Amino acid sequence: MNVSLKKIDAVSTILKVEIEKSDYTELWNKNLRTMRQKAVMPGFRKGMVPFGLVKKMYGKQLLLEEINKLVSENISAYLRDNEIDFLGEPIPNVTEQKPIDYDTDEDFEYCFDIALSPEFDIKLSKDDKLIANRAKIDDEIVERQVDTYRKKYGSHENAEQVEAEDIVKGTMVELVDDEADERENVQTDEAPKPGGLVIEDAVLLPSYLKVETEQMKFINAKVGDTIIFNPYNACQGAEAEIASLLRIDKEAVKEMKSDFSFEIKEITRFVPAALDQELFDKVLGKDEVQNETDFRDRVKSKLSVQYSTLADYKLRNGLLEMLIQKAGELTFADDILKRWMLLKNEKMTKESIENDYPNIRKDLISQLAKRKIIETYDIQATKEEIEMMARQVVKMQFAQYGLYSVPDETLEQYAGEMMKKQESVNNLVERVLEEKVIGLVKDMITIEENEISSEEFINRQEG
Repeated sequence: MNVSLKKIDAVSTILKVEIEKSDYTELWNKNLRTMRQKAVMPGFRKGMVPFGLVKKMYGKQLLLEEINKLVSENISAYLRDNEIDFLGEPIPNVTEQKPIDYDTDEDFEYCFDIALSPEFDIKLSKDDKLIANRAKIDDEIVERQVDTYRKKYGSHENAEQVEAEDIVKGTMVELVDDEADERENVQTDEAPKPGGLVIEDAVLLPSYLKVETEQMKFINAKVGDTIIFNPYNACQGAEAEIASLLRIDKEAVKEMKSDFSFEIKEITRFVPAALDQELFDKVLGKDEVQNETDFRDRVKSKLSVQYSTLADYKLRNGLLEMLIQKAGELTFADDILKRWMLLKNEKMTKESIENDYPNIRKDLISQLAKRKIIETYDIQATKEEIEMMARQVVKMQFAQYGLYSVPDETLEQYAGEMMKKQESVNNLVERVLEEKVIGLVKDMITIEENEISSEEFINRQEG
């Protein structure tokens, strides 16, 4: 058995594994004997099938299994023992691999391409600056949030007269086309069109009508009133809105320019919730506050936490982006990495990899940059830190379902279950290490706090 490395350039190498007959013969024959003991064939008792026949039937399959095992174990050992810093996984070489015939060959040679991690350094100092924008929680944004809560817990009530934002329900009837009937000397007087559309339980919001004169026909109208209007003109020919109102296909809208009568049967108005104890309890919990002043203070406090979380997230991204910039323009074995991704994920295609590769490459640099900080400053995750992160993750999962006051014993139970799964533990370790990297970088550079309006803050977040 011989394993060797042939370096192609700074970021790629070929690993060659040479296997001789003596490397696999003993174990191969042992597996054949085991297979002979299990083999069942017509004309032979179990365990008495001739060795040669077993070898003829199962020899190639067992040979491949044994060789694959040897190759895998020796590659892993070589990379580990020689501390080869590589990316992805070794993949079959496409230039130096010689053809292999498992029916005749006794010695085998395998070649694998390996993408090496590029060498780089990251240097940080107080000369490196990052602006951390913080939102000013003023009375205006508090008032907007209070209005949001009032609308969320508001209700619909019957009204006597129509206002622009009301929901008006009634019966719509298509009317005779005046111009057509004048030609036929027919007296219309806003008569229903024979065979025309009749829409029972029609629903209309005056505020959605785009022509003010048509909208004003409904304002201050009462239940029982009949309004004459033209949907096509009122909606300025908007096909989707007209089709929905008249319950017709969009293709038919262009031909539907008749006037309609709308007999109002019901007026419904949305009424925001009152600023009372019922609302306070729904938003903050039973008896958390008892008056409007305390309610607004708590709303402001909640907003402060929410915006602070957003600001921390933005700062976090800025710090990671700084690490990427500090790493510089790194060179990768792009072809090897792309082929590895194609082999690893059956759902990916060459085209999708090419499209996604710039983002994949940036994420890879981010991962390497964090790893460089971890290695340089010997950052480690303790058991206590991992367990604490598990509890935080569980707490956030409950919060997604609106459960914020979860008992400690419940958190411990779920966190304990998470710690039993190695994949979950690995993810927790990564999160702990990343938190430590972020904390270290924050201490090493200069962060300038900048307070801006909440509106500007949101615009920058979206941008």
